[in-house]
Amino acid sequence: MPRYDKSLVWFRRDLRCDDHAALHYALKESRLVFCAFIFDTQILDPLLACGARADRRVEFIHGSLQSLDDELQRRGGALIVRYADSVAVIPELAQELGIDAVFVNHDYEPQAIIRDSAVEKNLRAVGRAWHSYKDQVIFEKDEVLSLVGKPFSIFTPYKNTWLKKLQSAAGYFDFSCLTAHDTRSGQGTLTSPTNISPMPTLAAMGFETTNLSKLSITPGMQGAQSLMDNFLPRMKNYRDVRDFPAIKGPSYLSVHLRFGTISIRTLARHAMQAIASGQGGDGAMTWLLELVWRDFYFMILYQHPHIVQRAFKPEYDRIQWESGPTADAAFTAWCEGRTGYPLIDASMLQLNQTGYMHNRLRMVTASFLTKDLGIDWRRGEQYFALKLNDFDLAANNGGWQWAASSGCDAQPYFRIFNPVTQSEKFDTEGKFIRRYLPQLVKLDAKSIHTPWLLAEAERIKADIALGENYPTPIVMHDQARLKTLDRYAVVKK
Repeated sequence: MPRYDKSLVWFRRDLRCDDHAALHYALKESRLVFCAFIFDTQILDPLLACGARADRRVEFIHGSLQSLDDELQRRGGALIVRYADSVAVIPELAQELGIDAVFVNHDYEPQAIIRDSAVEKNLRAVGRAWHSYKDQVIFEKDEVLSLVGKPFSIFTPYKNTWLKKLQSAAGYFDFSCLTAHDTRSGQGTLTSPTNISPMPTLAAMGFETTNLSKLSITPGMQGAQSLMDNFLPRMKNYRDVRDFPAIKGPSYLSVHLRFGTISIRTLARHAMQAIASGQGGDGAMTWLLELVWRDFYFMILYQHPHIVQRAFKPEYDRIQWESGPTADAAFTAWCEGRTGYPLIDASMLQLNQTGYMHNRLRMVTASFLTKDLGIDWRRGEQYFALKLNDFDLAANNGGWQWAASSGCDAQPYFRIFNPVTQSEKFDTEGKFIRRYLPQLVKLDAKSIHTPWLLAEAERIKADIALGENYPTPIVMHDQARLKTLDRYAVVKK
């Protein structure tokens, strides 16, 4: 006998049917299971307010929901999609459908925790149950602790403990905690209202189509599976090629992982199987550790929610960042790819044109903003939050605070990336730079990293007019480095 007659699965950042914790438990404990997604006005209205009508993420979600709805219909159900304030509409929907319990997967962001607490309170006030499950991480909250029972703030001991939790007593990988949640054989049945409304269009919500299709970004479960199939044969080389933006090294799954069109357990299982079989080379373990970093940052956000507004290390909030019209102009130049440093500019243009930025370039551009331009890391974090297809608060905040040296286990404040040497090392031939800065296409592999050092005759030959079709550097790195060391001196007091 099922525990509940009617239940509702509220999809959020888990837009798939398979290996889905909340859907698994709803089908296990209910006779009938409805499914819903809310385009939350509390999230979307601020995007519209800042003019982001053509937001790739909203289009990606919309496409992923169509894929999810198609699969639910094949299984006898359908997806209810509303455009509303989720705090109000979920209890209303539960009343409308006669729901006994709402099933969700945990969301660890501070605002999401507040939202879920409010929804749960409203539901319980009228006798409806609320069930939330771990789904978007392998280990969460207090599951990975030090020997004295404290959360880690340094990655390496966290990583070691994380990996040990996946080992059997004999020292082999134990895959039991990576077992997929069965969503096909529960006692419950997927269902849908007889008068289900069509999914709201992008236009109805105030948004526009973007260049997703031109970028060959396929949303939904099928898009995720296609990328996974493409990456698996390349995984063994991941460690060797991951830092070079002109090479097809990454999995490109980050946006799918962000919106849950593929399960984190599936990805970790593939990596561990490659390691256990001996076929994964160094690449499989390096890629697995990227997933561990993701868990780490989710844990840090959950344990230290103050990092959304302030530095993880309080002493770093004493830093006096550049401000005023000059700083604003420098920030705008950074945003628009007009710094005069080709690798920085190409990286920012990649972000603006595609919503994607290579991980190595995220570190280099963040270091440049904070340590070459002396601009508050929060401004860069907010810009990435607006532009990145795969924006995830925990990872974005962790990455920016790492670059600014203000975060947990961050790079030392005196470690300052040189944008030229980074360019020469990771885009040696300038292939990535040429892709986004066609005005530099005639430069050779040496001069493309520092066009301002060219003799005037060479610049004329290459059709480069500094200050006209390509800017002069807005700051000289050696001088900026010394200024940064002075700026960060306050953290030693």
